[in-house]
Amino acid sequence: MTAAIISGKQVSDEIRIDIAQQVKQLAERGVKPGLAVVLVGEDPASQVYVRNKEKSCIELGFHSEVHRLAASTTQEELLTLVAELNSRDNIDGILVQLPLPKHIEEKAVIDAIAVEKDVDGFHPVNVGNLVIGDDSLLPCTPAGVIELIKRTGTGLSGKHAVVIGRSNIVGKPVSLLLQRENATVTMCHSRTANMAELSRQADILVVAIGRANFIDGSYVKPGAVVIDVGMNRLDNGKLAGDVDYESAKEVAGYITPVPGGVGPMTITMLMSNTLIAAKRRHGLE
Repeated sequence: MTAAIISGKQVSDEIRIDIAQQVKQLAERGVKPGLAVVLVGEDPASQVYVRNKEKSCIELGFHSEVHRLAASTTQEELLTLVAELNSRDNIDGILVQLPLPKHIEEKAVIDAIAVEKDVDGFHPVNVGNLVIGDDSLLPCTPAGVIELIKRTGTGLSGKHAVVIGRSNIVGKPVSLLLQRENATVTMCHSRTANMAELSRQADILVVAIGRANFIDGSYVKPGAVVIDVGMNRLDNGKLAGDVDYESAKEVAGYITPVPGGVGPMTITMLMSNTLIAAKRRHGLE
C-alpha cells in the first residue's frame, strides 16, 4: 500500500478561490482587507516568507504593506510602529515576522498587537480563547493542518491523534484544535519515553519537531493520516520534512509531502484570517 498524497497546494488553491470571491463582494461594499507585515533585519528565510505573503495579498486583491526595518531597530521603535498600525483604519491584520533580533523581546511585541488584528493568532487573548474553545483568530499553520486532514474525508471525532512536538507555534495549538474536533489527543516530545509505541497507535499523526527525516515508517500505524509540519534544509540544499517520506508513505493511508504539503496552507490561512478580521472590523460577518 502506498499512501495517497495530500496536496497542500491544491487545497490552498481551492481556499484562495473562495477568498478572492469574498474579497470581490467586500469591494462592492467599499471594504478592502489590509495586511501589514513588519520585517526587522535581513534573515534570508524571513525575507522569502515576507515576499510570498506580499505576493499573495496582491493576487487576492488585499491592500498590502511591508515595513522593512534595519536589524538595529530598537524595541521602542518597533512598538511605536505597531501602535501606529493598530490605529490605522486601512489595516485589518498585523504580522511581525519572527524571529526578531535578539535585543527585541518577542513577547512584548506580540502582546502589543491589537487582538482583533492579530492574524498570526499568537496574542495571549487569542491563545486563551483557543484554549477555552471560544471564537478567535487561529494560528495559521495549525489551522492549515486541520483543514488538510478534513479534506481527506477523514472524520476526526473519536479518532486517536498523536502530536509529536509541543511548541507554542504548532504542537500545542494543533492539539487544542484536534480536541475541538473531538479527537483524543496524545502529546509526545523530546522527553517521551515510548514515542514509537504511542505514535503507532495514531489514526492521525502530526509531526512538528524540527529534525529531518526523524519519524520513519516504523512509527506509523497502517492507514494513518500523516501530517508533516517540518521544513529542514539538508546539507545538499534540498528540503526535507520531519517524516522520512519514502518509508512512511508505504505504511500511511494519507501523507503530506515536503515541500508542497503544510507549507502552502500557512500563508493561505493567514489570508483567511485577514479576511475574517476585515469582516469583523466592518461588522460584515
